[in-house]
Amino acid sequence: MKIVIINYGAGNIQSIMFAIERLGFKAVLSNNPDEIKAADKVIFPGVGEASYAMKMLQESGLDTLIPTLKQPVLGICLGMQLMCNKSEEGNTKGLGIFDVDVIKFTPKLKVPQMGWNQIYNLKSPLFEGINENEYMYLVHSFYAPSCPEAIATTDYEVEYASALQKDNFYGTQFHPEKSGDVGEKILANFLKL
Repeated sequence: MKIVIINYGAGNIQSIMFAIERLGFKAVLSNNPDEIKAADKVIFPGVGEASYAMKMLQESGLDTLIPTLKQPVLGICLGMQLMCNKSEEGNTKGLGIFDVDVIKFTPKLKVPQMGWNQIYNLKSPLFEGINENEYMYLVHSFYAPSCPEAIATTDYEVEYASALQKDNFYGTQFHPEKSGDVGEKILANFLKL
């Protein structure tokens, strides 16, 4: 199986690579459109600020490539947020895969939300064998509100979509690669899709 992690200068790449290796697979880092198109599975990580990350995608032409991919694609954290219509962070236009806008937590909440929180309302093969209310690791100040494409929910004073799915596109606000055995099981489920 050929697994490509999109390398566009805004990813938390090493921990994802190590998690995939622990599952017995090898991943390739690439920003080459032909290599990404030829992959069996694509992982779209993201750490940092939305407008800068989108600029990096645009410079490499990946902003037009990613929405056309036909194989399973997993966006993680900022990667998931960039797959939405737009983000309040830097007033950034997203890739428009998920029909939801990313907004900032209210000032009364401690941001970023950093640490462990529960996921529930699990509705996807991505969560096969995963119990409701498992704890996942999150670090974010912006979130996707609950919407029809939500396949997991988390509560941080407000309920929000901690995972999204549309067709072959999946996104997790949490970091499966940093969420221990349960997170790695979610990654393994993605690799089985």
